[in-house]
Amino acid sequence: MTVRPAHSALSKQEQWLKVYYFARTAFSAAWVAAAFTVGQQSSSIAAILLLTYPAWDAAANYVDASRSGGLAENRTQALNVVVSLVTTVAVVLALLTSMNWVVGVFGAWALLSGLLQLGTAVRRWKSYGAQWAMVLSGGQSAVAGGFFIAQALLPTPPSIANLAGYAAVGAFYFLISAVWLTVAGLRRKSARTS
Repeated sequence: MTVRPAHSALSKQEQWLKVYYFARTAFSAAWVAAAFTVGQQSSSIAAILLLTYPAWDAAANYVDASRSGGLAENRTQALNVVVSLVTTVAVVLALLTSMNWVVGVFGAWALLSGLLQLGTAVRRWKSYGAQWAMVLSGGQSAVAGGFFIAQALLPTPPSIANLAGYAAVGAFYFLISAVWLTVAGLRRKSARTS
């Protein structure tokens, strides 16, 4: 059976998204584990983790956009790269002030990057599977951002554990998307061979 070029390109892109979503899952799961363990015992490690998370998001969005037609064709991801890089710098400054400021910065970032992720998923919806989970993830991230901003205004100082739950939910959504694409690919392959 000959594979049409358009179908082949779509399959390659879905294969890339599957790898990308699994990579995002693995990173977030490792980050959450570190945040709940060593991140709560050492303020230096917590600071490194807090800087790493938005920096990783910037890198991941950049690589995904590059593999998906470039930054010019993926404006929501291009904006997400900028927002995540600015957030990384803002976290450095916030760490010099207080954890409340850090959570406030994370809140603004979660809100903005969540809306941008939602925009990316909506744009991809017609072409690729598993985008419903990315839409939910983006929407939930935006809502969580609002909660973080409110939490930052409370007198009780938050900790990295407050942010780890957010990252865990993100990992779960990326895992759902990766598994969804894997199952869909196996079903298509089975349908072609039968």
